[in-house]
Order: sequence, then structure tokens, then C-alpha cells
Amino acid sequence: MDILHLVDRLEELINESRPLPMHKILVDEDRLIDIIDQMRVSIPEEVKRAQKIMAERDKLLAQAHEETDRMRQLAREERDKLVEQDPVAEEARQRANQVVDKAKEEAEFVRCDADDYVIDTLQELENELVSSLQQVRNGLFKLKVDRGIPVGPAPEEE
Repeated sequence: MDILHLVDRLEELINESRPLPMHKILVDEDRLIDIIDQMRVSIPEEVKRAQKIMAERDKLLAQAHEETDRMRQLAREERDKLVEQDPVAEEARQRANQVVDKAKEEAEFVRCDADDYVIDTLQELENELVSSLQQVRNGLFKLKVDRGIPVGPAPEEE
């Protein structure tokens, strides 16, 4: 279950709670505990999603390395064929170097693209997790304040 949905449910529970004097509310403890338990389950799912993204990045990098190795091998084979033809040996070396250089460029592009994708995805995930954590902290702070439980300073808004 999406952590943001659970935070919305927590807020809804607070809004639906019965008001008491002195800015206090009466909260359905079973519903509150149920939502908190679901949050405990949901957060590890977000972490698993991040791990899956990292595994996907590693897979993309491995594929890029394999493709680079394959292209290098093809370049060597092409070079060797051309070197066998003595009059064009220099041209063969140049062509082989061009193929190797192109393979390196393509591999670097794939690596950079994969890194950019992972960075963007992990940044989005981090932002979601930070936002969710702040909402949970704010909810807990409000509940504690409303119930008269001593608390430190209010959580900082991010």
C-alpha cells in the first residue's frame, strides 16, 4: 500500500475523531494502530523498490559491459582480417581503432544514461520517503500534543 495513502488515512482518522475540550480528540485506537502497522509494512516495500531499481541499474551496466566487450572483439577480428591483407594494414588499424573508440563512446553513453535514470528515480523515492516521514512525524506530534503527552519542539517542515 502506498505510504502517502496511509498518511492520508491517518489524517482522515484524526479529522473524524471526536473532539474533547482543550483541543484534544478521542481517537479510535484500533484504527490508529492498524494504520501505523500498515505504515510499518509499506515503508520496507519502498526500500525494496529502491533495491530493485539498483539491481536494474547493475543489470544495465552489465549489459553495457558485455556489449562493449563484444564490440571490441568484433573490432579485433575485423582488424586481424584487415591486417592479413598486407597492403591495407595501416587502414585496418585505423578502422579497428575507430570501431573500438565508437564502442567505448556507446558504452559510456549507456553507463551515463543508466546512472542518470537511477539517480532520478532514487531522488524521487527519497523525496517521497522524506515527505512521508515528515507527515508521520507531524501526525504523531499533533496526536501527542492533543493527548497532553510531553513532546520536544515541533518537527521542522521540509
